[in-house]
Amino acid sequence: MNTSKPANKLISSASPYLLQHAYNPVQWQEWNADSLAEAKEYNKPIIVSIGYSACHWCHVMERECFENEAIAEIMNKHFICIKIDREERPDIDAIYMEAVQAMGINGGWPLNVFLMPNLKPFYGGTYFPPAKWTALLENIANAFVEHEHELLQSADEFAAHINRSEIERFRLKEGLESNPKTDSVEKHYAQLSKAFDTTWGGLQRAPKFPLPSIWIWLAQYAHTFKDADALQHLTLTLDKMSMGGLYDCVVGGFSRYSVDGEWFAPHFEKMLYDNGQILTLYSEAYALTKKSDYKVVINQTIQWLSDELLHAKGGFYSALDADSEGIEGKFYTYTYSELKAILGSGFLDFCTIYNIKEEGNWEHEVNILFRTSSWELLAVQLGYDSKEELLTTNNGWMQILKQYREERIRPGLDDKILVSWNALTISGLASAYKASGNEQALSLAEKALDFILDNCLDGSELFHAWKNDKAYQAAFLDDYATVIQALINLYQCNFNEGYLYTAEALTNHVIENFYDQAEGFFYFAQANKELIARKKEIFDNVIPASNSIMAHNLYWLGLLLEKESFIEISTSMVGKVTNALQADISFMSNWAQLYQALATTTVEIAIIGENAMDLVKEFDKHYIPNKVVCASTSSSNLPLLAQRYVENQTLIYVCYNKTCQKPVHTVAEALADINNLINQR
Repeated sequence: MNTSKPANKLISSASPYLLQHAYNPVQWQEWNADSLAEAKEYNKPIIVSIGYSACHWCHVMERECFENEAIAEIMNKHFICIKIDREERPDIDAIYMEAVQAMGINGGWPLNVFLMPNLKPFYGGTYFPPAKWTALLENIANAFVEHEHELLQSADEFAAHINRSEIERFRLKEGLESNPKTDSVEKHYAQLSKAFDTTWGGLQRAPKFPLPSIWIWLAQYAHTFKDADALQHLTLTLDKMSMGGLYDCVVGGFSRYSVDGEWFAPHFEKMLYDNGQILTLYSEAYALTKKSDYKVVINQTIQWLSDELLHAKGGFYSALDADSEGIEGKFYTYTYSELKAILGSGFLDFCTIYNIKEEGNWEHEVNILFRTSSWELLAVQLGYDSKEELLTTNNGWMQILKQYREERIRPGLDDKILVSWNALTISGLASAYKASGNEQALSLAEKALDFILDNCLDGSELFHAWKNDKAYQAAFLDDYATVIQALINLYQCNFNEGYLYTAEALTNHVIENFYDQAEGFFYFAQANKELIARKKEIFDNVIPASNSIMAHNLYWLGLLLEKESFIEISTSMVGKVTNALQADISFMSNWAQLYQALATTTVEIAIIGENAMDLVKEFDKHYIPNKVVCASTSSSNLPLLAQRYVENQTLIYVCYNKTCQKPVHTVAEALADINNLINQR
């Protein structure tokens, strides 16, 4: 960023990504009423360029094209140039990403789309090198003058495509199942397992993304259906993810994806939304398997979140950049000579463990720390007395590397706080607390939720983002959905009943302002005249779809508060996606989790009395994924607890479908009742 040049209109933005472009010679503007009106007033086409602060190729295109004076001159002369942070405006990003895909182009970022002054798209793409970008600008500028009518016609066609109902496009009204079945769940597994990478874990894809929602579903499936093969693939996947370069073994935290199929070379940006969800994944897996390696990942990731992404007020920042000093991965990689100099006598063992090569194991003669053998095998191979002795030695190496890293120039920090990503992280921390008992996780989760409720909630209306002591941008469905989810999950850690009533109020707000009664799903954004379409997010991806999260919320909150109207909406939504579930659950995995819950036995556990919190902690040692828990040390008006308090006793009620077993006093007795209920179905 050359701040010696005059700034453009992005200089007043809150977004770190937009501020990165504030000194480009391109006369960038934000998406607002003024910039859109200017396009109409001067009848100019619009360039909408969308990216995010940790995007490597966004930085490359900026350096090559947007900092180029000659290219900027063409852009400024012929176009209204609008920059968008996709993390601030996912609603705009979704519309124009779909448009580019409709043009037969693979989506991605940077996303560059050309619009008519009426905001309808007629051409677009992702990264363009300078020569191609220059030629494209000139061709479109000429076409707009000479063939405006044809461009208008093309734009109308793309706009019509974008405005097609998701229900119609994906045939979501067909295949309605009012009663989910266990044999359908087994078919979901059979279909998904065909895509398993049985060598490296995950799916047979490159690049490889963590996709936590898929593996959370697999953990629940393996447990519920006692499937040893499913459990084996789950542990293979999680082992390989945490052994690979994807995981930062020095301080914790996962990169966004690996560019290969072996979890080896990451695309080095670290995103809050990934790490929040991965906490949930490893916590579920630890609760299921009690594998100590997973607890290490949980605790390291929690500490990394606290050390590197935590704002003083309790919220979490969004991301760390892939680049430092203009080089991708420089902060996280090491030359052979560096490692030899700082590690001393243990250097050769370290090289064996992490596949370090003198010529480098990656590009630019540097090494990515990448383990291909288990600690048990390495301890035997290297002659250590035990795995524990090797781990102690390794911890010493990691401290040395951490201190060495502190001398380096750090990657850029995206310091805006996004409500939805924070809420995903709160849920991850809640899962970590329940699975591992890590008190730091509970404290961080409570403070982050307090931050959202204190700073980003006005009555029943949320804001999407916060920076510089100011909340801004009306919230989207994913903000509401993930916050409601976080409230439900954190309630089942500390049993603050206010969380459930806040969740209920937000849910009612979502139904009133986002729900499409005719189609039975929720819009992603409230009605906005500035946008050419109002979309619904249906398919799960690196983050579960906001509709699938809301379907979960309505079901679990419906059970906790005995709100039948919530459960009815939820089960209707699940019924409509049955065909899509059967077609490919890798894009429906969060839906699949709820389908599985509906097809099996959802246990309702009520614990009330002075020792309730101790019994809750004992329950949390057991993996029971399909349950809700209410607890109180005193009398309560919550439906599952009302009129059940008995002085000087702590009672456990196990219920299913509005029927409860007789109260018991011990977790062992309650577990026996739960097993009986499950086996009866």
